[in-house]
Amino acid sequence: MADATSVLHVSPVIPVVTIADPQHAVPVARALIDGGVGVIELTLRTDSALTSLKLIAEEVPDILVGAGTILTPGQAEAAVAAGAQFLVSPGVTPFLLDHMLQLDIPVLPGVATVGEVMTVLERGLKALKFFPAGPAGGPEYLAAIGAPLPDVLFCPTGGVSLESAPGYLSLTNVACVGGSWLTPRAAMENNDWEKVTNLAREASGLTRTRLRH
Repeated sequence: MADATSVLHVSPVIPVVTIADPQHAVPVARALIDGGVGVIELTLRTDSALTSLKLIAEEVPDILVGAGTILTPGQAEAAVAAGAQFLVSPGVTPFLLDHMLQLDIPVLPGVATVGEVMTVLERGLKALKFFPAGPAGGPEYLAAIGAPLPDVLFCPTGGVSLESAPGYLSLTNVACVGGSWLTPRAAMENNDWEKVTNLAREASGLTRTRLRH
């Protein structure tokens, strides 16, 4: 149950979303669904993030909602209580990882080095977040570690854009990318949900880009 491989196959892009106003939670989730993106990673970077998470979980059942920026066991527990269906951490420690694995939902731990990948593999997980993808080495890095670690599947996040996403998605060890570009702050603040839907539709089309490689 803890392995997040199934989460990585929902969409070619997992939107990484920070919501300041809980009133935006349901509209942004519905806008993503309308654009063909059926998953959202809601970061716990605001005081009201758990409220937004709960609203999405209750009112937009068609979207797979996860909690991102999990830094502590307490945050993980609170996110699950609010309705999170998967957990994402920017990095990993044995203490945090072991605690998340006890919560019986998919876990997507963040890694940036081969040693960290091996640590997570020892816990039985094969789906990982590569973060921060751009600064940590980009597609070239992931391509290089694919040979010695062929069973690992990545979701690169951090510095990924619509333009750079195809370079990641062309790799056999990348199932999807994480990106914040689908929910621009200006669009959120102005309730421009059509903009979000259009960006989601564009992102969902990246599947076809990958198939050409």
